[in-house]
Amino acid sequence: MYFLIQSNIYSDPDHYKVFDALEELNIEYDVINISPTADQFDFKTDRKDVFVYGSVTIARLAKQNSDWYPGSFYGGNHLYEVYSQHYGTNLLNHKVSVHKISDEITWEKGEEKFIKPYNEAKIFTGRVFTETEWKDFVFERLENQTNRITADSLIQVSEAKRTIKEARLWIVGGQIVDSGYYRLHEDAPFEENVSQEGLNFANEMIQLFNLEKAFVMDICLTDEGWKIVEINCINSSGFYPNTNVKSVIKALNSYFSK
Repeated sequence: MYFLIQSNIYSDPDHYKVFDALEELNIEYDVINISPTADQFDFKTDRKDVFVYGSVTIARLAKQNSDWYPGSFYGGNHLYEVYSQHYGTNLLNHKVSVHKISDEITWEKGEEKFIKPYNEAKIFTGRVFTETEWKDFVFERLENQTNRITADSLIQVSEAKRTIKEARLWIVGGQIVDSGYYRLHEDAPFEENVSQEGLNFANEMIQLFNLEKAFVMDICLTDEGWKIVEINCINSSGFYPNTNVKSVIKALNSYFSK
């Protein structure tokens, strides 16, 4: 398989690991720079067995090349409105409301809400906001002309939930090919590897709905057991320091080269 990698990913300090993995595995690849506001990219290749990796921009634009396989998995089943129908209450935030980012949101005194992009992942990072933090955030983003956020950008809003530990799982061909914690809260004991209970939960979710041939699932442990934090497109999911990037690339190359 042939990998097309976006090189200007400055927000991910571990992005360089993809190049190390491709070199070690002797897999062909090329690099490309893409502006966050680009509406197309000029890259020509006779190869059809192309997999793209980088930002949401390259994942979105690669969908224009319908003859690339696997190309990009952007959109489709990754939309909350699709996978929520299958995962239901197994989602950390299964009750959400959808708004334009410019809409007024009702807040209770002292309330916190979890807010993330609805259908355009990564235009900002979802997190817990207070009312003041959210209003300041919206003002700053709408004033900034260098991002893709507009007054009509959709967001999903839900109740802020307590999590104990959170992990990212890379899934290829229905199998978990790598996993690792990216957040352990202060009351959680250190664990080097994701617990078997967490992996069992994730495998149950994959059996319930194997969302794509390759995707990323973030899970968390809560007071009510394990839950899915969110589903991410594998073409634009970032690496954490403990991600075994070589295992991920090897699994992708093996599965899609069959």
